Amino acid sequence: MTQTQDILVIGAGIIGISTALALQSQGRQVTVLDRKGVAGETSAGNAGAFAFPEVEPLATPGIMLKAPKWLLNPLGPLSIPPAYALKIAPWMLRFWRASWRDRYAAAVTAQVALMAHCAAALPRQIAATAGEHLMMRDGQLQLYEGARAYRAALPAWEVRRSHGIPFDLLESPGAIAEIQPGLSPRFTHAGFTPSWLNTVNPKGWTEHLAKAFTARGGQIEIGVARALEPAEHGAIVHTDTGPVTAAEVVVAAGAWSHHLARTLDEPFPLETERGYNTTLPPGAFDLRTHLTFSAHGFVASKISGGVRIGGAVELGGLDLPPNFRRSEILLDKARDFLPGLRTEGGSQWMGYRPSLPDSLPVIDRSARAASVFYAFGHGHLGLTQSAGTAELVAALVQGNPPPIPMQPFSATRF
Repeated sequence: MTQTQDILVIGAGIIGISTALALQSQGRQVTVLDRKGVAGETSAGNAGAFAFPEVEPLATPGIMLKAPKWLLNPLGPLSIPPAYALKIAPWMLRFWRASWRDRYAAAVTAQVALMAHCAAALPRQIAATAGEHLMMRDGQLQLYEGARAYRAALPAWEVRRSHGIPFDLLESPGAIAEIQPGLSPRFTHAGFTPSWLNTVNPKGWTEHLAKAFTARGGQIEIGVARALEPAEHGAIVHTDTGPVTAAEVVVAAGAWSHHLARTLDEPFPLETERGYNTTLPPGAFDLRTHLTFSAHGFVASKISGGVRIGGAVELGGLDLPPNFRRSEILLDKARDFLPGLRTEGGSQWMGYRPSLPDSLPVIDRSARAASVFYAFGHGHLGLTQSAGTAELVAALVQGNPPPIPMQPFSATRF
């Protein structure tokens, strides 16, 4: 790698590549550095959904009442491995505070603004890279078992309505079957969000953006960033092959970002929502829309003609070995919920979603180094918020006024 750069983006996932493209469109010379390459981590295996209607944070009022069950059911939809319980305790205290009604309301307001911006930014990104052929516009069904579960979810739908998010509520299996046949009759109610959008393959979409970036002169390098250091005219990135100086540095390294921020004496309470899935080959099921099984914490989505069954949240850090029993549990449930599902020939995967206690990302300039910018902590919404985050980072780097209030995404809020 050249030892002097204009802009160095650390991370070649969907956030990093999108940010590199946005900065490149501003006339900047951009290099991306990643330890594995394009979509080498979480961006390769997510559900492929641009979930713009999903504005509720993970920390909802009353969620801590469920905390004891998490430890008792390590295979549940939201769990903490016992071996990680003590280590994550400080994060959980912040998560608990974020679930208070005042913080929750503020987080929803911030998320709505960010989602609206991201929903507008994505079409710009698709058009700029000729990427429409990688999109599916089939909507999403959020499914409920019985009237009681449905009624309990209605306040969340009212939050969406109050923020102008379109949806239809379905109150019979027949109405559901008109959109998605083949579901178990146990699902009696649903909410359908027609504006929901998916990519045919999240890895392929990230690679498509990376090809557009390199075709326009961008560089993608393999290497490990070890530390950051302020410099007189920029910042120094210490890599495994030596120091690199850049006029500006963007840290978009997902679940590993806080390790770099810590070298600037900026600690962030970043944890990982470890997500599991199984991708089944084409012909596994006639899936016509994205399915969300709300009470069970997982989804079914179309990926490259096949079906990806995955989701759940395991707050287990970066170092514990994967527990693929979680993938098996989700697949077993999917077999019950989709009676015609063929489950043979699948491939399992686990990824690290970078999660902050209030479910909002950090999109900001470093308080310790004026030439370093942060873009991480999107949780399970990285793909959804990638195009919009990229535009916001580009505005910050270029000194332009961002289109939305940025205080909720401040690097100093913790």
